[in-house]
Amino acid sequence: MFSQLENIKGKFIEVGKTLSDPAAMSDMKRFTQLNKEYRELEKVVVLYDDYRSVLSNIDTNKEIISNESDEEFRDLAKNDLAELELQKEKLEADLRTLLVPKEPEDERNVLFEIRAGTGGDEASIFVGDLSRMYTRYCETLGWQVIVASSSDGSAGGFKEIVLDVTGENVYGKLKFESGVHRVQRIPETETKGRVHTSAVTVAVLPEADEVEVYINPADIRLDVFRASGAGGQHVNRTESAVRLTHIPTNTVVECQQERSQHKNREHAMKMLKTKIYETAVRKHEDEIAARRKTLVSTGDRSAKIRTYNYPQGRITDHRINLSIYNLAVFMGGDIGEMIDALAVAEQSEKLKEGGVAF
Repeated sequence: MFSQLENIKGKFIEVGKTLSDPAAMSDMKRFTQLNKEYRELEKVVVLYDDYRSVLSNIDTNKEIISNESDEEFRDLAKNDLAELELQKEKLEADLRTLLVPKEPEDERNVLFEIRAGTGGDEASIFVGDLSRMYTRYCETLGWQVIVASSSDGSAGGFKEIVLDVTGENVYGKLKFESGVHRVQRIPETETKGRVHTSAVTVAVLPEADEVEVYINPADIRLDVFRASGAGGQHVNRTESAVRLTHIPTNTVVECQQERSQHKNREHAMKMLKTKIYETAVRKHEDEIAARRKTLVSTGDRSAKIRTYNYPQGRITDHRINLSIYNLAVFMGGDIGEMIDALAVAEQSEKLKEGGVAF
């Protein structure tokens, strides 16, 4: 393990020297990748340096306890040693977590799809509630969220909405949200006060790189139409919205976020590549899920992953049996505790697989 950490530190120093070379700025794409790699390596190196310092202090205090004749001095060393041992354990746990290999897709931006399932108008309303919840969460992390397409519900909310989310480690955070989200509450249209159960489906799709997916232009059917969402008279009077259909796979995407048909077509093509790329990602995640008890990375969208119970003010994630009793705050976008718990569960399974130890 120490040799692995020393190699990481050597790589960190090497990347730092490359970044300081003025020639590195000539290729901004490579410079950005190097800068990102430097920040990731730095997290490990800082912890590793702290860890080595703690180990050195432990050895010093043990030597004092063994050789020092002054009893008071020895007692101080024993107290310090106990505290240092706790620090050592924590640093080892943190290092083990950082040394677990990341999934290659975790750093990607995502398309975040939310669709109404069973429950009619109430399901559509809940799609709107979830879209606001996720948007607020993303904004607290400094991510950019754009509505790529949407279809309004007849009583509010959306039949479906697609969000384009860009930022740092987006897929790594949001991938756990794919699946069926069930809501239990009294709908506004309910006159007898009965609790109804509705469901919506969430799909988190990692964005494909340009080189990863090739689509033959001859395989695409283009349709244009008037945008149905907000945007003013110009949008509604102009056929600026775009629908692309990939004929071989019958994959359909729509984009209406821009006033320009050209920009919408460009964005829709990115969405189309992402959806086609997702097939390979889902196969990879299913293979992982088959080995893990938590199934937090499974691509099975038919699985009921979470229940939002309004009468009890409770949110329960069924994969890790975690319940949180602050539903109003949760729906306001404060979902970090749940997402972090899912990440910890996945890390635990990875550690069991990889056997990372000191």
